[in-house]
Order: sequence, then structure tokens, then C-alpha cells
Amino acid sequence: MEMASSPRSVEEIFKDFSARRDGIVRALTQDVDEFYTLCDPDKDNLCLYGHSNESWEVTLPAEEVPPELPEPALGINFARDGMNRRDWLSLVAVHSDSWLLSVAFYLGARLNRNERKRLFSLINELPTVFEVVTDRKPVKDNKPTVDSGSKSRGSTKRSSDGQVKSIPKLADDQGYEEEEDEHSETLCGSCGGHYNADEFWIGCDICERWYHGKCVKITPAKAESIKQYKCPSCSMKRGRP
Repeated sequence: MEMASSPRSVEEIFKDFSARRDGIVRALTQDVDEFYTLCDPDKDNLCLYGHSNESWEVTLPAEEVPPELPEPALGINFARDGMNRRDWLSLVAVHSDSWLLSVAFYLGARLNRNERKRLFSLINELPTVFEVVTDRKPVKDNKPTVDSGSKSRGSTKRSSDGQVKSIPKLADDQGYEEEEDEHSETLCGSCGGHYNADEFWIGCDICERWYHGKCVKITPAKAESIKQYKCPSCSMKRGRP
């Protein structure tokens, strides 16, 4: 595994990621019996490598320290006979997904912010190794896109004076990333889910917690007619004698 001396492009890194992923998927599916046999628990610490030529290899970790590239999970063979075969393969798959991402972003260390976002977007279009091995289908995002105009990325909240306060939709990638960073720690006061700019959110004017519109049964259209929004919890408190 050789590192290029100059920074790699998003396309080159994604091509490398795809090839390594294909090799690992083959090891855990098509060549699974051979892979299982090679992972003998009586041998030393073994690793599963996916190479950029779409091949795979079970071997000892690199001897040089630090290694030329991030190393995959060490000692995958030791747990083979102590677990259900399917569970063990799933565990190897999860570690392999982590390794593939670490290699991709190691190679992309010199990419800028938007390039890293584009790289992850390309990677995210592919099913993970874990999803392939466990026959899980990736969840499709059927929400309307920003361009559809049917739903704003912004979340809406009304203040006590009746004026709508919202997180505006930002057109450029950098602005959108800043919006995501600013609200990434916001949790829905009802279900505890993380903020997602593609979903409608509404904020309580009393406790200032934010909620998915669907969790409190408030639609964007209904929010327009609410002068001061009180979440279910605050409405109950205010209703007590």
C-alpha cells in the first residue's frame, strides 16, 4: 500500500475506497468459507485488508511503526470460535467499515471542508460492509430536496410578539455546513432525535426546547397561525391549578 506524495483528489480517494470495500465485501460474502478458514484462532493476531486492486488479504499487521496507512482491527481471528458465525462476520464487517473510513480520510487529510463533505457524500451512497453482510437495506431518504421547494431546510419558531423566527435556508455549501454545525447538538424534546435540517422543527416559547413538528403534531402551515407556541409539557404545567 503506497501513499502518493501529492494530495489526492476526491475522485481518486473514492475510487480507492470503493476498491478496498469491494475486496472486503468479497471476503465476507463470496469468499467467506476461505476467509473463515484463514482466520485460525491458533495463529497470531490477524487483520483483514482490502487492497486498492479489489483483492483482500488476511495477514499479520504491518511491522513498521507508525504504519504507512491506518491499520484494520487486530486479532479478528481470536473471537471466531467463541461467537456465532454470523455474529462474528458482522463484527468483522463493522470494524472493516471503520477501517475503510479511516483510510479514506487519512488519504484526504489535505482536502478542504467542502471536498471532505463531497467525499463522505460519495461514500455514503454505498451500502456499508455491515449492511451487505447482514442483508440490511440502507434506509432511503425520501424527504424532498432543497431544490424541490416543498419544504424549507429551516426550522420555524414564533416569538411572543407573533413574529416568525427561523433558521434561514442558506444557499451555498459553506453556509449550510455552518448551519449544520451550529445546530448539530440540538435534540428533539420529545423523541431525543438529533437536529436534521431537512425536517420541520418548532421551538417552545416557554421552555425554549425544540421539537420535530411530527412529534408534537404541528405542521408548517399550522405553525404560521400560532402566535406563541407552548410544547405539550409546558401546556400541562400551565393548566395545573
